[in-house]
Amino acid sequence: MALAAVCALALAGCGDGDGGKGGSEPSEDTGAATVRLPKLDGQKVQVVAVWTGPEQQAFTKVLDEFEKRTGAEVAYVPTQDAMLNYIGTKIAGGAPPDVAMLQQVGALQQAVERKWAKPAGAEAKAQLAKNYSKGWQDLGAVNGTQYGVYFKAANKSLIWYNTAAFENAGVSEPKTWKELLTTAETISASGVTPFSVGGADGWTLTDWFENIYLSQAGPEKYDQLAKHEIPWTDPSVKQALTTLGELFGKPNLIAGGAAGALQTEFPASVTQTFTGGDAPKAAMVFEGDFVSINIAQTEAKIGTDAKAFPFPAVGAEPPVVTGGDVAVALTDKPATQALLTFLASPDAASIWAAEGGFISPNKSMDPAVYPNDVQRDIGKALIAAEDDFRFDMSDQMPQSFGGTPGKGEWKALQDFLKNPKDVAGTQARLEADAAKAYKGKS
Repeated sequence: MALAAVCALALAGCGDGDGGKGGSEPSEDTGAATVRLPKLDGQKVQVVAVWTGPEQQAFTKVLDEFEKRTGAEVAYVPTQDAMLNYIGTKIAGGAPPDVAMLQQVGALQQAVERKWAKPAGAEAKAQLAKNYSKGWQDLGAVNGTQYGVYFKAANKSLIWYNTAAFENAGVSEPKTWKELLTTAETISASGVTPFSVGGADGWTLTDWFENIYLSQAGPEKYDQLAKHEIPWTDPSVKQALTTLGELFGKPNLIAGGAAGALQTEFPASVTQTFTGGDAPKAAMVFEGDFVSINIAQTEAKIGTDAKAFPFPAVGAEPPVVTGGDVAVALTDKPATQALLTFLASPDAASIWAAEGGFISPNKSMDPAVYPNDVQRDIGKALIAAEDDFRFDMSDQMPQSFGGTPGKGEWKALQDFLKNPKDVAGTQARLEADAAKAYKGKS
């Protein structure tokens, strides 16, 4: 049906798209070029993103291909999560990076408001029009002007599980929140702690809340809360926090209890679920498709030892929450715009997709390049959803509230994990911090 049409488009899209002038051919192992790039010998480009470890290695391969095709020299600088603070310091010092990979829609909007971001050029916009659905194009636009290219997407509505732990407990993949809690209790009775929670990283907790809220309150309320058109003291927030407390309020269901979870960073929350043989520290871990990169650091094999199921329906429908990293130009160099054009092409997406731990919103990329069926199915589902998804709520908010370690929503939900009975107090803190952040934004 729609998916077959998308796959047909993906194959048809691999034509002769001549988005630039001149340019070198792709490397032998990347297949035919779908986009032409200019010769940029001697030009230098600096790219900043938060990726380190395996993600940095994979992205470096993308940048290496750009260098080979154009002759430009690309320097990659990994930064901390508070990207806008870093960029602001560099701009104040007269040395802005050329391209920033921003993680928040709110950060993109703020970069435009501060007149840091440069509009995408004609070639980049042509690639976006050809390769992206309207929803993904709109996420990279501010007030009708296209600025960003969503290079890396994430399906943040997945729960990954240790298949041996499920088999030993005699349970199957749950479809509803109530079934998920029952499954967790059964796994606990079998001698394995059901959930691993990376509570040391507050963003994982925002993702828990958002999936519950979207499914339970619905997309209209979700959009209103994301824009702070309704307060965090709204009854719908109370209901979602109360539901989340059904899990967080039972220490036996979380590896290490709340105290242990708050000391567990995201990568460790994954690896401890897929190590330890018959006695892993946990049976399940919730997070996006990028979990596969961390599973690859263990001996577990995706598709056999490790599988994933969609976040269960809390309300009438299961949620589809996405995230993503958007490439934004901060300088007017020709090489800067050429890199945006390349990142909007299936050529660039295919390189990282083949490495794993990556989902592309680029509908012209051949899904065959994904390294396994699990990743391929997640990628196909994202494309098949077209524009029927909601972007990560905290990433749509001002960074000071939705994207800063130790502050705002991250801190409030970490405190909630510690004391999940304090629903009203959590709502009050969230509303106070949100009101301050949105006032400062305007």
